[in-house]
Amino acid sequence: MDNLFRRAVEHGKQVRWLGSALVAFALLGGAVTQIAKAQDQDQDDPPGRVARLGFMEGSVSFQPAGENEWVGAVPNRPMTTGDKLWTDRDSRAEVQLGSATISLSANTGFSFLNLDDRTTQMEVTAGSINIRVWNLDRDNVLEIDTPNQAFTVQEPGRYRVQTSENGDYSVVTIRHGAGESSGNGQSYTLHEGTRTTFRGTTSLNADVEPLGDPDDFDTWSDRRERRYEDSPSAHYCSRRVVGFQDLDDNGDWQPTPAYGTVWFPRVEAGWAPYHNGHWAWIDPWGWTWVDDAPWGYAPFHYGRWVSVYGRWGWVPGPVEERPVYAPALVAFVGGGPGGGGTVAWFPLGPREVFVPAYHTSPTYVNRVNISNTTVNQTTVTNVYNTTIVNNNTTVNNVTYVNRNVQGGMTAVPQRSFASAEPVARTAVAVNPRSYASAPVMTRAAVAPAPQAVLGAHANTAGRVAAPPAAVANRAIIARTAPPPPPPSFAAKQQVLAQHPGQPVARQQLARMTPPPAVNAAPRVNVVAPSRPVTPPPAANQPGNRPGAMPPANGQPARPQPNQPAPNNRPAPNNPEPNRGFQPPARNDRPMPAQPNNRPEPNQPAPNNRPAMSQPAPNNRPEPNSQPNRGSEPPARNDRPAPQPNNRPEPNQPAPNNRPQMNQPAPNNRPEPNSQPNRGSEPPARNERPTPQPNNRPEPSQPAPNNHPQMNQPAPNYRPAEPQPRNDRPAAAQPNNHPVSPPPANNKPKDDKKPQ
Repeated sequence: MDNLFRRAVEHGKQVRWLGSALVAFALLGGAVTQIAKAQDQDQDDPPGRVARLGFMEGSVSFQPAGENEWVGAVPNRPMTTGDKLWTDRDSRAEVQLGSATISLSANTGFSFLNLDDRTTQMEVTAGSINIRVWNLDRDNVLEIDTPNQAFTVQEPGRYRVQTSENGDYSVVTIRHGAGESSGNGQSYTLHEGTRTTFRGTTSLNADVEPLGDPDDFDTWSDRRERRYEDSPSAHYCSRRVVGFQDLDDNGDWQPTPAYGTVWFPRVEAGWAPYHNGHWAWIDPWGWTWVDDAPWGYAPFHYGRWVSVYGRWGWVPGPVEERPVYAPALVAFVGGGPGGGGTVAWFPLGPREVFVPAYHTSPTYVNRVNISNTTVNQTTVTNVYNTTIVNNNTTVNNVTYVNRNVQGGMTAVPQRSFASAEPVARTAVAVNPRSYASAPVMTRAAVAPAPQAVLGAHANTAGRVAAPPAAVANRAIIARTAPPPPPPSFAAKQQVLAQHPGQPVARQQLARMTPPPAVNAAPRVNVVAPSRPVTPPPAANQPGNRPGAMPPANGQPARPQPNQPAPNNRPAPNNPEPNRGFQPPARNDRPMPAQPNNRPEPNQPAPNNRPAMSQPAPNNRPEPNSQPNRGSEPPARNDRPAPQPNNRPEPNQPAPNNRPQMNQPAPNNRPEPNSQPNRGSEPPARNERPTPQPNNRPEPSQPAPNNHPQMNQPAPNYRPAEPQPRNDRPAAAQPNNHPVSPPPANNKPKDDKKPQ
């Protein structure tokens, strides 16, 4: 019996252990399922960063992503992946990001190949752009692609990228910063202060030249950039809030007891937010507000609105938080006059939760709210669970501060809303009683019309300036593979009609993308650099000028025409390339009575060449091998008198190991070029006393303290009487090897030749 009992107990333990294990596996499986589901939801999250068409002059055309029609561009239009711009003749535009400002010159084709939280990939098919990069996170990619090379920005700075009209060359100018250009298996590291021209498409040739003076386009861009740098609004909101600089000239910041510092726009009486503009359909967010005011971007995609003492003010999000873009921070109201015939909305107030109409994860909903207002995360989570998780578009048990503010609610007919018609022109009167009991909705359940995709200027389709076909369809080089082009609105229209007001999920959008045409050449050619190449410097490369930037990759500069050769190369026509040269000092030359060693009056001789037809002394290096040693040249009048028995044979260079008469041993003399960096301390010439610069007498005066021994010429003194020219071999001696004349560019003028 005992054995049976023990067996039963053990069996029960095994059953309980097995049951616990099964429960644990079930919980683990549920957790894995939740993680996988969360990852799928994260893939549906839209980017938290969007560009803005902030300013334009002249004729600027716009083509939405996936469409073939060009329409008139509208300021404050949000721009994202696939959107294109064309600035026509005598026209300009400015595109703003939270981290960069992009200026477009005339006749420029521009597009975003990719724009998300980590990648900003642009293309320039023709024309010129200036881009000021304010900040660049370590893991971010900022790339500008052209028909023959892709330029990657490596640090904040000022850059300019130009593409020729026919696309056969491009120019990258770096005023500040650094970057890398890639194309055809090559990569070039570019530094600031240079202008690099890349020619060719099948082979990439680079020419570097110095930075030139700014032109009118550069000046215009700099003037626009200063509005960002000097903006007082940066004290009250994050600089990553797109368009914050436009608040400076259009409103005032004032402190309030309940909401901190609030920005109040200068508007007419009766003005209300989200009333002067139109609704556009922009994937992947869906219905997006586009305001008409020149400052009307930041206050409608970030922060919250509130009515203070009967005046509307904008409350920005926390300055320390990175802002997340929202298409429109409003709540929609159902019902109203005519049943479902109208769409009404009002702005969200501080600490109120924005619930997106598009597919998102809990992480995104938390970020888009906490970055734009001061709100408790628990509140955000509760709203998310009751609406998005439960697929409920109605928000209950929430009191909205702006719902009952006079003039705070705006309503338009659904047809006008769906067609991007101006709200101020089509708005209907709002009876508060009609909407008092209407539910608050998270989205406007209206399917978009094609006009909503093109925007407020949809009626200009086909009647605006457009880029030439060769420019619009031009193939480009890219370093980073962009996402495939988005599907057209026509391909999505049926799905959008089935779920009014809800955008197509990003994963479903990817499946709608049409496959590339058979045998069609790819428009974007992704290249990977195979080897770094140093671009050759041009004729006036700044790396060859004093104080200029060195060439890329640390390569030595090449000598330019009419310039002294660098330290490691002999001067042209130099018969002794391995010997340096120390130019004679001009301040200790003898009086005019010495014809062989003096220049003409008031004409200083160059420091980098010997006197004409003067043999190279045994203890001097050859010309130009030590260009930095000319600041203290050896004195020419401290040489010992020529010794007839020790002069070299005619045309025979004097050997370097032979001492002069009555001179110290030659072992104490440095060899030529042995110390190339001691330009300020020329090698000691052991056959003469050390020059005393402070004790030199004036010309024709004997040196008081430095006389050598008898029968030796005074090192710092020469008699006033002319001396015979015994310091060089006679012309009749055929074997003497004279030094060649210096380069032509360093010769004195004909009327200043030494005698």
